[in-house]
Amino acid sequence: MGYDSLPRLAHGREERSRKSENSWATSIYDYAESLPRMEILRLDSLHAALRETPLAEWAGRLPDTLPARWWSRPHGDRERWRALLASLPPPPAGEARLDADRVGVVGRAPLDAAMREELTRKLQGLHPWRKGPFELHGIHIDSEWRSDWKWRRLAPHIQPLHGRLVLDVGCGNGYHLWRMAGAGARHVIGIDPSELYLYQFAAIRHFIGAAPVHLLPLGIEDLPARLGGFDTVFSMGVLYHRRSPIDHLRQLAGLLRPGGELVLETLVVDGDETRVLVPEGRYARMRNVWFLPSCGLLERWCRRIGLRQPRVVDITATTCDEQRATAWMRFESLAQCLDPGDPERTVEGYPAPKRAILIARRR
Repeated sequence: MGYDSLPRLAHGREERSRKSENSWATSIYDYAESLPRMEILRLDSLHAALRETPLAEWAGRLPDTLPARWWSRPHGDRERWRALLASLPPPPAGEARLDADRVGVVGRAPLDAAMREELTRKLQGLHPWRKGPFELHGIHIDSEWRSDWKWRRLAPHIQPLHGRLVLDVGCGNGYHLWRMAGAGARHVIGIDPSELYLYQFAAIRHFIGAAPVHLLPLGIEDLPARLGGFDTVFSMGVLYHRRSPIDHLRQLAGLLRPGGELVLETLVVDGDETRVLVPEGRYARMRNVWFLPSCGLLERWCRRIGLRQPRVVDITATTCDEQRATAWMRFESLAQCLDPGDPERTVEGYPAPKRAILIARRR
């Protein structure tokens, strides 16, 4: 190396140092800029609602802990979704319907054609709508899943939600949060780390108005291990995505108060209480499916971790009427995941999706 290279090396170190400092400054600036955007989470109203509950301390810490998580994992479409949400028109007068199959608002007067077209276009900008259905002033958001069917299957079996603190783990865009509030829950909190779902939830909330419902962009691993403050905890469509299903059940149990109720929905297979399917690759074209137990084994897992009276209350095969592509979810759906020659099998040759609902109590 010649002497004439040394100044360039030093200059390079200085440049890298300046870039590093600028990157750090930009990061801090971006973090600070993200704080006002946290208004979408409405943490102040959540803290106020939980002030006289066992969840008060946890809720009080959220403004200090959530911004860092929010800032550290932004979605590339965040600014587009944020701009779309900000551009929604003021909500017309109407009556909120939280206990209807199509959650939403019935307007006092129909929208004119121009307003209807504009609002439909904006809501379509939040595609794909996986969970629903919703209806806003005559606009039917026909989601991929008929989530109302699942609600009908579980509602007769659970403890009445009136006056209860409820958590929904992996809540998607919050369709079932509204149904839980419509059933009289004192307060409902949903957690789901997928950012699109937060913006879909906020769009629906824009028209429904004030309700005891919050959605937080968190995973279950972001909650305190033994929070122990919820009367009812739901986990629907999550267990089979977890590498350790028993650990997930223990996490769910730890979120319940003593005597609280767990409502679990997951994929299952036929067989005795020793049967479990572990797909070698994909299952119904999904990459992250790990364990599909029999109903008997699922109940055994719950007993093993100390849950009381676990019992499966419903078993239903998923059909292409319940899960399908629509104008609001234009990607592939269940029909493309089943063997065209044998709809009782997936394209990989496994048993077609069948879902069970299990109820259990914490000791």
